Amino acid sequence: MKKTAIITGASKGIGRSIAENFACKGYNVIINYNSSSREALEFEALLNAQGLSGLAFKADVSVRSEVDAMVDLCIREFGSVDVLVNNAGISVSNLFTDITEAEWDSVFATNLKGVFNCTQSALRYMLPAKKGKIINISSMWGLVGGSCEVHYSAAKAGVIGFTKALAKELGPSNIQVNCIAPGVIQTDMLSDYTDEELEVLRYDTPLMRLGKPHNIAASALFLASEDADFITGHVLSVNGGYVV
Repeated sequence: MKKTAIITGASKGIGRSIAENFACKGYNVIINYNSSSREALEFEALLNAQGLSGLAFKADVSVRSEVDAMVDLCIREFGSVDVLVNNAGISVSNLFTDITEAEWDSVFATNLKGVFNCTQSALRYMLPAKKGKIINISSMWGLVGGSCEVHYSAAKAGVIGFTKALAKELGPSNIQVNCIAPGVIQTDMLSDYTDEELEVLRYDTPLMRLGKPHNIAASALFLASEDADFITGHVLSVNGGYVV
C-alpha cells in the first residue's frame, strides 16, 4: 500500500519541491494551498500527467475546520496519513516597534498555530495506527533570531520547541517528530531583496551560495524514511554553514 504525505504550503517554493520529491518516490501527496490556487492546480495536473499521485486541497492552516476537512479527505482518498510536513509559512520584515498587533497575530496564526492545527488533526489517525512522521519546517532565525523579523523568529522558535516537546510525548506511540531549519533558500520570500543584499547573504554563507528548495526537500524525504526511524526531536540545520 502506498504511503501518503500531506505537505502544507505546497503550491510553490520549498513546499512544492518537497511534494514533488515525495510524489516521485511513490507517495500519494496532498498539495495544500491557501491563496495560490492556480499554481497548486497546475502542479497537481503536472504530477498526474507523469503518472504520479497528487491531489490539491485548499485549506487555511490557521483555521481548524479547514484543516480537519483536508485530513479527512486524505483518509477518504488514500486510507492513511503517514507523513505530515508542516511547511506553510509567511515572512514579514519590519522593525519591532512598527509591528502591528494584526501583523503579529497573522504571522503566529500561520507559522505556529498552523503547525498545531495540522499536527493535532493528523494525530487523530496517526495515534490509533501507532506510526507516523511529522516534519516541521522552522528557520535558522528560529535558532538565532533575525533582526527586523522578531515575530517571524519568535514563531519559528516556537516550532522548534513544539517539535522537541511533542517528540518526547509521541515517542511511545512510535511517531517521530523532527524539524528542519533552512538557511537562505532561493524562493519567492527573497523577491524583495536587491542583488546587493543577496550578495551579502551569499558572502555570509560559508559555502558561498544560497540554498535551493531541493536541499530542503531531500532532507524532508530522509526524515520521512525508514532510515530515520531512530531520529526524533532533532533540528536539522540546512543552511550552508550560516548558523553553526
